[in-house]
Amino acid sequence: MLKQKMALIVAAFMLALGVPAAALWAQAPAPIKIGNTAPYSGPASGISAVYRALAAYFHMVNDHGGVSGRKIEFISYDDGYSPPRTVAMTRRLVEQDHVLFVAASLGTPTNTAVWKYLNDRHVPQLFIISGDPKWDDPKGHPWTMAWIPTYQMEGEVFARYILEKVPNAKVGVLYQNDDYGRACLVGLKRGLGKQAAKLIVMEQSYETTEPTVESQIVNLHNSGANVLFDVTVTKYTAQAIRKAYELDWHPIHLLPSIGSSIGTVLKPAGLKASTGLITTQFVKDPDDPHWRNDPGYKNWLAFMRKYDPAGDVHDQYNVWGYSVGQTIVHVLGRCGNDLTPANVMRQAERINHLRLPMLLPGVTLNTSPHDFHLIKQLRLARFDGERWVQFGKLYTAGSSR
Repeated sequence: MLKQKMALIVAAFMLALGVPAAALWAQAPAPIKIGNTAPYSGPASGISAVYRALAAYFHMVNDHGGVSGRKIEFISYDDGYSPPRTVAMTRRLVEQDHVLFVAASLGTPTNTAVWKYLNDRHVPQLFIISGDPKWDDPKGHPWTMAWIPTYQMEGEVFARYILEKVPNAKVGVLYQNDDYGRACLVGLKRGLGKQAAKLIVMEQSYETTEPTVESQIVNLHNSGANVLFDVTVTKYTAQAIRKAYELDWHPIHLLPSIGSSIGTVLKPAGLKASTGLITTQFVKDPDDPHWRNDPGYKNWLAFMRKYDPAGDVHDQYNVWGYSVGQTIVHVLGRCGNDLTPANVMRQAERINHLRLPMLLPGVTLNTSPHDFHLIKQLRLARFDGERWVQFGKLYTAGSSR
């Protein structure tokens, strides 16, 4: 009752100022509801910076009028990197929150758990943070698309590096025992070709329910491996780096991009222990002084300071969140007023040479109705104790260019 009286008082005051009644009572356009599940807790919680940056980006977009006059309502739930929780939270997003689509959810096992559900209901599952190549399935799962390069591509790139630069390689593999870990391992073996059986001297897996991977690192050290292909996430990556250093074991240590955050992984592991690590990159490293005068970097830094001030400006996951947000807004902008799931998907599968400010030069986003593999280029980078330093050529999926 009190709220109603206050509303009438405010309305009378506005009318007295000459505000037309039609304008006074006009309702704003309905917001665009975007759903998400993310690991704000659990073994992959270090990657949650992606989602804080993504929420901050939508906040910035809303401050500037939204998309086609509509504000974005970003609804993100904690799934703890647990597939059963992902299922429960995704059903809530679809059946209770009535989101237009689900975007940027993290993880191969988690997204796999809701893959069929979302496709059966014709709810777009867009730009997920998982590099499993199975997401590129326009015929079988036409409502799902990933954002990052495929794990198989990363494995193949590392295999090319081993074959070209590491004579007498003895490769030890540590991998997460799920679709993520196995996809990277498949890529490595595919890239090594007939030499895979000879070069890989040991494989060690782990479950995300295990407290540490220290025993696996000890086993790999004892195998005589001089190359470590480390397919882990956040806390496990930090444990692997630190334990290898404690053992005074210094193999050529190869990390997929998802485990290469300086702030989330390398600093907890120890920067000295992390020196010499090699990873793949497709976004600009915020610690690379090469980008200090780059307009894209300057705009990103200004965004972080205003909209995500608690975020770590040394953390590449904040670059990921910002860039995923730009990709989503690009698609929404192309939808115009036709904000239906079918049109959202139609625009997502027609991205043509989209250049984002924080992607590396030469990296563009491309899709077609027959190709959902969004990012197809990678560079290698080595950690020098302070930052990642790129080296070598630009690798493109399906070639060694």
